[in-house]
Amino acid sequence: MILSQQAKIPVRVTGVERVTPSIKTFTFEREDSAPLPSFSGGSHIVVEMRGGERTYRNPYSLMSPPEDYPSAYQISVRCDDQGRGGAQYMHERVREGDEMTISGPANLFPLTVTAPRHVLIAGGIGITPFLAQLHELRQRGLAYELHYQYRDAEGAAFRDRLAARFGDQTRFYESGRDQYVDPTAILADQPLGTHAYVCGPAGLTQAVHEAAAELGWPARNVHSEEFAAPPPGKPFKVVLERSQREVEVPANASALEAIEEAGIQPSCSCRGGSCGQCEQTVLEGDIDHNDHFLSDEAKARNSSMMICVSRARSDRVVLDL
Repeated sequence: MILSQQAKIPVRVTGVERVTPSIKTFTFEREDSAPLPSFSGGSHIVVEMRGGERTYRNPYSLMSPPEDYPSAYQISVRCDDQGRGGAQYMHERVREGDEMTISGPANLFPLTVTAPRHVLIAGGIGITPFLAQLHELRQRGLAYELHYQYRDAEGAAFRDRLAARFGDQTRFYESGRDQYVDPTAILADQPLGTHAYVCGPAGLTQAVHEAAAELGWPARNVHSEEFAAPPPGKPFKVVLERSQREVEVPANASALEAIEEAGIQPSCSCRGGSCGQCEQTVLEGDIDHNDHFLSDEAKARNSSMMICVSRARSDRVVLDL
């Protein structure tokens, strides 16, 4: 179930742990010490970061064990030198004891608990949603296996923890030693009705979907999650027809972020071009589509825009907003 992410929860950072040279884990608890909303494996939250003249709002997968009334949430953040600032903010500025704001949990990547078997395929930081899903699978007594590919031992976040807790259900692949996930081999001999889940780099996600299709898997049995960062581009103007507002979108911000900074709160959830909640009708303008939601035919019609990741080719876009 997708919950509204417009509701904001004041939290305090109660833990910061460096897991690898580029990954930190952050623990949040409510400021009033009340239980946080319950969630299921695959859920994410949006963390709000107020940095200087702008506010970053980034989605991160919840990796703590799901509970009916959890006292804390945990996320992990990889610092990417090519990012737009949110990850750097978390790594460089967030300390234990800081007060922050997060959204309620939303799940765009849930387990299909009625499936007879579950195959989890992770690449790099894409392991994070599976940490919560593994706990849920084991708690429910469901059959599963995890395949986790990473670059090298230094970057293998949570490898030892996974090996200790989930043992024979885990397989590890170190690409720096020419060990790679083979989606065709993994999916070929699975029982009828098995569901596969993949989270990681775009190339891995595509390979899993292509292998499943070639093997005749129903598309509904293959699930993926990818939070794409909004790409930079040339500045453009967004005209909001119903709101009677004009908003300037700078080169390093998305249309959604610029509209939010102007005090307007469109519906949104994933902020990565996957869920479709921020879709807006385009009345005028040429769109550079960067989402994973619209079909090729819909993109060619140029009548809709995912304002979280898509930009304008034209200098001006008019939205029915």
